[in-house]
Order: sequence, then structure tokens, then C-alpha cells
Amino acid sequence: MGSVEQPNFSAPPEVASARGLLLDFDGTVIDSTAAIIKHWHKQGEIMGVDPNVILASSHGRRSIDVIQMYDPSKANWEYIIHQESLIPKEFGQDAVEIPGARKLLESLDDVNVPWAVVTSGTRLLVKGWIEVLKLAHPRTTVVAEDVENGKPDPTCYLLGRERLGLPDTAEMIVFEDAPAGVRAGKAAGFKVIGLATTHTVGQLKEAGADWIVEDLRSVKLKNFKDGVVQVEIINGLVDAS
Repeated sequence: MGSVEQPNFSAPPEVASARGLLLDFDGTVIDSTAAIIKHWHKQGEIMGVDPNVILASSHGRRSIDVIQMYDPSKANWEYIIHQESLIPKEFGQDAVEIPGARKLLESLDDVNVPWAVVTSGTRLLVKGWIEVLKLAHPRTTVVAEDVENGKPDPTCYLLGRERLGLPDTAEMIVFEDAPAGVRAGKAAGFKVIGLATTHTVGQLKEAGADWIVEDLRSVKLKNFKDGVVQVEIINGLVDAS
């Protein structure tokens, strides 16, 4: 058996420009894997479904879409919003920021870069995690209950640009860890930085990520002037195209 070739994250620095930044949340800004596993074990018990079956299909998808598959009677926003609001309260100790996230978000906040969180989680879930982890607040958010169809549908990312008050011709950069999210960003017509935090490099490549990095330590704010934000991508994947 031959050894599996390891991804080579040593590409020379590259600068990417846009009018605004759109960041997925779970797996991109925070790692709440342990908390989400506990949450789906709890939901599996409530629904009488093997939580491992649920977990195999849940990442990067809205809870309402996942629960619809197993117990349609609970696939309503009242139930979903309440259950997700409990996650940071019950499992707050089981989440950390993705390496580099805190520093990047604070640098964006310091100079008022237009950036938004675009997530498959609900509003109270995102709000809860931001408060628990004391992260910088995005200028706006697009959450699960804001759109009819979740990722890979591009509506959420297009809505993110709109809510930032940017014209529908404005170029954007999306940050994503899940293939469904990468596809959503590309379908919206945006450039996508894929983070190899939860999925393989091969999955991110296949989904169409323009750059692939290990985590947010590889992305730094370079400049924000005249409405154009420049980020420097350091140690990206070699031959990511």
C-alpha cells in the first residue's frame, strides 16, 4: 500500500480583492463539532433515530432540512429555533474559534470592512455562540430561517451581499468549509476560499473552491480603501485549481 499524499499548503502569498466578505459560521469561524454531536444525539433520542445516521448527513445543512427527513412533525421553525437556541447554553464549553478567526474578524471590525455571517444555523444559535465565545459581531447575518432553500442554493449568499447594502454587481469573497456552501458561493458568482477544517481538500476542490487553506491563520486583511477590501492568502494549497 502506498502512502496517501499529503496536501501541500505552501503556495506563495496571493492578494484577492472584493467589495465585501461573506463568512459561513460553523466550521469556518467556530468549531462546535463536539457540541453539535451532543445536540444530534439528543435529537436522535427525541426522534427515535440513530444519531450517527443523522450526523452522516447533517453538516452544512439547515436543521429543518435534516429533521424533515426523519421526523417531519418537528420540521417547523418554532421547534428548530428553540432547540438550536439551547446549544450554546447547554454545550457552550464544547466550542472554540477556528484558528485565526478571532484575529481576522477583529481586524475587519477595526476598519469597518463590510462583512456578514451567512449560515445554515438559526439566528439565536449564531447570537449565542458569538456571545459565549466573545467574537466580533458581523455587520449583518443571513440565517437558516431567512431563506426558503438552504445551501447549495445561492440565495443566502446573494442576500448577504444585499443586506450589506452593496450593489448586485459587487464582487464578493465567500469563506466556506462545506462543499454545499462552496457550491452556493460559486453559484452566486462569487470567489470562494475553502477551509480544510471539516472536509477533505479533494471535496473542496470538487465543489469549486478558488483557494483552499488550512484555516483562517492563512487569511489576513491587507487593505481596505475606497470600498475595496483586499485580503492576503498565505500558504494556500499548491495547485488548488
